[in-house]
Amino acid sequence: IALSILRWVGSGLEDVMIDYILGKTKATEVAHLAWKYIVQKGDTVVDATCGNGHDTLALVKLVTADKTQRGRVYSLDVQKFALEKTLALLDESLDKDEKEIVKLVETCHSRMHEVVPKGEPVRVVAFNLGYLPGGDKALITGPKTTLMALESAKDLLTHGGLISVVGYVGHPGGREEFETVREFGSRLPVDEWSCCELRMLNRPLAPVLVFMFKK
Repeated sequence: IALSILRWVGSGLEDVMIDYILGKTKATEVAHLAWKYIVQKGDTVVDATCGNGHDTLALVKLVTADKTQRGRVYSLDVQKFALEKTLALLDESLDKDEKEIVKLVETCHSRMHEVVPKGEPVRVVAFNLGYLPGGDKALITGPKTTLMALESAKDLLTHGGLISVVGYVGHPGGREEFETVREFGSRLPVDEWSCCELRMLNRPLAPVLVFMFKK
């Protein structure tokens, strides 16, 4: 237990959490630091909703060590524009070897089980829900497909893995979708899963974090 605490502190999560409590940092930054604690070099991870690519980039940096431990990042989005934005960010930020570990797929997050090869253990599945920043706000993730995606993530995840969700309740349909996520997490058996929620009480429209850890 002491070693685990030291790893959390050493990762910088302590400072990020304090900044989050003080309203100085974003929910996505807390998610990124949580991944850092969970992900190991060479792991397979999934960015279920790649958007502008920042989550994909963060995951690449976590799974890549060298040419023998390069890991794999499956990055999904239903919008071609999102994949183009993600590719542009990766081209700008990564070298050739790092980019080769990313597989960009134009598909709904509910179909991730069709993307990840059968039997390949997944360490983290990351969801950043809602609409694409800078894109068409009418194109949003929804309760039905997100529930299907969570079910897929649950089955793909290896023991010691994490489902990470940043949910947005400030746009039409967002609260309904978040409640679907919340209900899904609350139904997971406590002897197999540890689930928590982080939210700002006096900012009812602020993004909400949900973490589901598979024991």
